[in-house]
Amino acid sequence: MGNVRLIARMDIKGPNLIKGINLEGLRVIGNPNEFAMNYYLEGVDELIYMDAVASLYGRNNLSDIVKSTAENVFIPITVGGGVRSVDDVKQLLRCGADKVAINTAATKNHNLLTDIARKFGSQCAVLSIEAMCISNDKWEVMTDNGREHTGMDVVDWAIQGEKLGAGEILLTSIKQEGTRKGFDVELVRQVSEAVSIPVIVSGGMGKLEDLTLVVSQGKADAVAMADVLHYKRLSLSEIRQHAIENNIKVRTM
Repeated sequence: MGNVRLIARMDIKGPNLIKGINLEGLRVIGNPNEFAMNYYLEGVDELIYMDAVASLYGRNNLSDIVKSTAENVFIPITVGGGVRSVDDVKQLLRCGADKVAINTAATKNHNLLTDIARKFGSQCAVLSIEAMCISNDKWEVMTDNGREHTGMDVVDWAIQGEKLGAGEILLTSIKQEGTRKGFDVELVRQVSEAVSIPVIVSGGMGKLEDLTLVVSQGKADAVAMADVLHYKRLSLSEIRQHAIENNIKVRTM
């Protein structure tokens, strides 16, 4: 296994960086570009921008934010929320995104992942999966920030997503998201073992041990963090140091 990537996840509503709990109850935190710059200077490996209200408008509204970040920040940027077509992807890549995360549109049009992978390369197509726990070891794929049921099984959809051309999976546990109670390690392990593409885990990071657990037992390839970074509960250097002390390979500054 290569380096585990440390990623800052930023949920955006209008011009603001926000944070929710279980993908609801959103609170404004500040200017996303300032946060992005700070994380970049602290050595974060990648950034993920998610348009939290894109499903209401039917499109992704992050072009300006992505543009101004990409001018100053030279690490991979993934953008998601409301991406419905190859043209949407082209627009976001033109603004400076490196990868585009697709959730709702992919569940409705399975060819979309394939079309994106063919046109821009599979490294650009990230399948975003919002997982709702329905029993001890079963999870359902949800869309629209965890509001809409699809009836699809998360592990099955991950396997299919890889076949359709996704180069990565962004896996968010709705139950854990924003709670700081740790990741859903069993969910991550099942998905990681079912696919050969990298799995980015999101939703639940609260303390340093959460990271080591989800990597060692959940086999996550990357960890996306929001709350712990935005509220400065942990610094990237602390997180990196802890990973190294626990024999987890991360990029050193």
